[in-house]
Order: sequence, then structure tokens, then C-alpha cells
Amino acid sequence: MARKVNEEMCVSCGACTGTCPVGAITLEATAVIDENVCIDCGACEAGCPVGAIAEA
Repeated sequence: MARKVNEEMCVSCGACTGTCPVGAITLEATAVIDENVCIDCGACEAGCPVGAIAEA
């Protein structure tokens, strides 16, 4: 299952987009994870400086 973005915590910095090895994250108003592409590796969670990404 893909990681989830806490939209209230996300500051749209883009750090997570650079850590995703499969390009599953895009920036809109907040980071958005494409569940069909995400391999649930956790790189985005580790790369988020504000802790806005976590396991679903």
C-alpha cells in the first residue's frame, strides 16, 4: 500500500519528489503520491523534512 501525505503538514517543498526512485510523487497544492506507481519503499517518508508522509 502506498504512503500517504498529511496535507495539513505538507509544505510543498518538493524534497520527496527527488527521493522517490519511481517518480510516483508530483507537487500540486501538496505532494501527491500515485498509488499505482508507488512501490512503498519509504524513501519519501525518510526524505520529508516535516514528517508529512507516513505509512497508510
